[in-house]
Amino acid sequence: MAILQDILYKVRIRSMHGNTQATVNALQLDSRKVNAGDAFIAIKGVAADGHQFIDSVVQKGASVVICEEMPSNLQEGVTYVEVENSAAAAGYMAHNFYGQPSEKLKLVGVTGTNGKTTIATLLYKLFSALGYTCGLLSTVENHIGDTIVPATHTTPDAISLNALLKQMLDAGCTHVFMETSSHAIHQHRITGLRYAGGIFSNITHDHLDYHKTFDEYIRVKKSFFDSLPADAFAISNADDKRGAVMLQNTNAHKYFYSLRTMAEFKGKIIENALTGLVMNINDQEVHFRLIGEFNAYNLLAVFGAAMCLGEDKQEVLRCLSMLTGAEGRFDYIISSKEMVIGIVDYAHTPDALLNVLTTIKKLRKGHEKIITVVGCGGDRDTTKRPIMAEVACEHSDKAIFTSDNPRSEDPEQILRDMEKGLNTAAKRKYISIVDRREAIKTAVSLAQPEDILLIAGKGHEKYQEIKGVKHPFDDKQVLNEMFGMLGK
Repeated sequence: MAILQDILYKVRIRSMHGNTQATVNALQLDSRKVNAGDAFIAIKGVAADGHQFIDSVVQKGASVVICEEMPSNLQEGVTYVEVENSAAAAGYMAHNFYGQPSEKLKLVGVTGTNGKTTIATLLYKLFSALGYTCGLLSTVENHIGDTIVPATHTTPDAISLNALLKQMLDAGCTHVFMETSSHAIHQHRITGLRYAGGIFSNITHDHLDYHKTFDEYIRVKKSFFDSLPADAFAISNADDKRGAVMLQNTNAHKYFYSLRTMAEFKGKIIENALTGLVMNINDQEVHFRLIGEFNAYNLLAVFGAAMCLGEDKQEVLRCLSMLTGAEGRFDYIISSKEMVIGIVDYAHTPDALLNVLTTIKKLRKGHEKIITVVGCGGDRDTTKRPIMAEVACEHSDKAIFTSDNPRSEDPEQILRDMEKGLNTAAKRKYISIVDRREAIKTAVSLAQPEDILLIAGKGHEKYQEIKGVKHPFDDKQVLNEMFGMLGK
């Protein structure tokens, strides 16, 4: 419960009708959840416009309405606040309503196309190992200390997010590490939060169904760093061609990490094998359990953040050397008799798929075949489909195109879109099998001893969304099941 005037701090107000001393029991973005004494924030969303529901929430007893356009019929006893941007207002109001929790925590945001989940998860695991009580907000799951809270979005809405941060604070958390998606930045879900630091991993082709142009996607990511306070840190990947651009207008303290050029956090890969990475980080040689060059970058980002947060270098590297990554990120199993290697990975962009396949090729000892099972999500950026197919065929001995999460789209059409990216040579390397279970089964049946199978696109997900219904489906579980049938 709070007084309206107090929770409007920093909100850009155009006009107001009613009493700013009104008591607010809760903040609501969903008109269906409004109860008497709540403040309803009308947001013009992608699917619906909250302004359409103002009359109905007033009838349900809402005491405050936040909107971008004043309704023509104003009810007595209700306070109406016309604001410049309802989504931004929701961010500031939620921050204030829950007692500004991010200002009492060390909140670190991780943004970029690939690596966000692994970096955030490693930071959570590292700082927990260092003895802190930590929070994690990620695509896979949220953690409040040792308690797991299921994740529904990469970044929750502003009200849910601040409520979670308040729960983390109340549970004794000192540090919180969160994935910060481009959607969340653009939709003001993080507006009002105070970050202790931000990390940029890389930027590649993704979410153009939402952002429309690559330049707009970059601008949105960059705006996160532009808004960091002067006492925060900003860490960027010097080896990404847009790594420097991300930090050019930030007021935060700037740092870079790199495998290829001079940087504050410098790494060199000495050995990269299925047993892990041996790396030199800032003149210290360390063995890590994670595999692949992309994980070398993730480890450097995590090391950099720990240094910026004032931790001891030796202790950080010691703890990091013992950590495993996030579920569904280069998650591998080996069949017991045939020693076929199966790798499950969330790679769902062309660049992520290329990174994983490049890593696999470097891990090959001899002439083991690489068989890749891959699809593309429905109702998402269609332009990456032919590129994903091209990458899969170019860097695999055999590619099997299949369904990812078709959502409302025809899975056959998604496969046809993928096939458009293939030249004559690539066309000889692939087959299409719509049913994902059958595709994985076929990949396993084609494998010879010590071959490497990559099941890409869904990673940690435990479902497959078809025609609006989420069916139970776990790539790793299916792969284990098929491995169990080998030789029978």
